[in-house]
Formats: sequence, structure tokens, C-alpha cells
Amino acid sequence: MHPNAAFRGDPGALLDRLLEGSAFATLFAHSPDGPRAAHVPVLRSETGRLLFHLARPNALTRHLDGAQAMLVLQGPDAYVSARWYDAADQVPTWNYVALECDGTVSRLGDGRTEQLVSDLSDRHEARISTGGVPWTMAKMSDPARRALLRGIVGFEFSITAMRDTLKLSQNKPAPVARALADHIEAEGNRSMSRWMRDRAA
Repeated sequence: MHPNAAFRGDPGALLDRLLEGSAFATLFAHSPDGPRAAHVPVLRSETGRLLFHLARPNALTRHLDGAQAMLVLQGPDAYVSARWYDAADQVPTWNYVALECDGTVSRLGDGRTEQLVSDLSDRHEARISTGGVPWTMAKMSDPARRALLRGIVGFEFSITAMRDTLKLSQNKPAPVARALADHIEAEGNRSMSRWMRDRAA
């Protein structure tokens, strides 16, 4: 993560906020063929572990049970132009929000994997603002549901360490950071501008 301590916050609070959004993460782990990455939506269990699933043919699936891995959750990011500063001798940079989680991976049983798929769809169906009846697994025929579950493997991720980066121009005076947030919003990135204003408040 970023070495500047000014860009640190509360990793636990950041995890909470990122999980309230799309909660889409990148999983990094080793395989016999070298390091590999997988991209996964995650949910948090009642015990605080992060749950996800992979397609059974994924290069990591056979090697994750009991393995050490890293999950990275990312929030918004934005280019910050040097032209937006009133002062001279500024350079462009990139603002971003990210959380690295180290942990141990364990495989889920079939029943918990089915529940995970159901919980994931319930959560994200509820986030959709367009009309229509929310999709549930109950809409699937038994053969289709069994085929789906044969094609995936569920896992839980027990977090052992977290490292956060909240690079939101907070190393600048608050009026400057707010002005940068205005420029970023004008470019259409309202999500990043909200994070920056929250930090500058």
C-alpha cells in the first residue's frame, strides 16, 4: 500500500464501507504454475469471514483450501490534474481507495456454497433500482440448480491482517482538497468526489 502515513485510516471501517458497495475483490494466491489472480464478489459471514466462490476450472480452485492468500477490495479512483491547482510546481497524481486483506482460505461444503450463491443474489438483486421481480434460486429447475452448483466451489477467507490506503488529497489543505473534489465531480466521478469531501470535512 502507499507508504505515506497520511493516507492511512481505520482498516476495519474501510472494510465495512467497501462491503456496503459492490464488494468486488481481487484474490491473489500462488499455484504450482506461479502467482494467479481471480476476481470475485464477496460477502461477510456472521463470524466476520469473507465468503466467495470460483468457477471449478479456475486455475486457483484446486490450490486454495488451507492456503495463504490476499484479497484486495478497491473503492473509487481518479486522475488528479496538476492544472487544477492554483499553486505552481504541482504534478499530476492519482487518488484511490484500496484495502489489502491477508488471510487463510478454507473450502466450503456444498450446502454452504449453495447458501452463499443465494445470499449473493439476494443482496445484489436488492441493489438494482430497475423494475421487475428479484431473481432467486427458487426460479431455477432442480437440474439447472444442480448443474450450477457442480460448476462452482465456495470458500471462506479468514482475515489475519489488513492494510488500507485512502489517497484522497488529504495531504493538501482542506480548501484545496475540496476544490479538487469539485473538479473530479465535474469530470463525472461523483463517487470519488464524495470520498474526498468526507475526508476533507
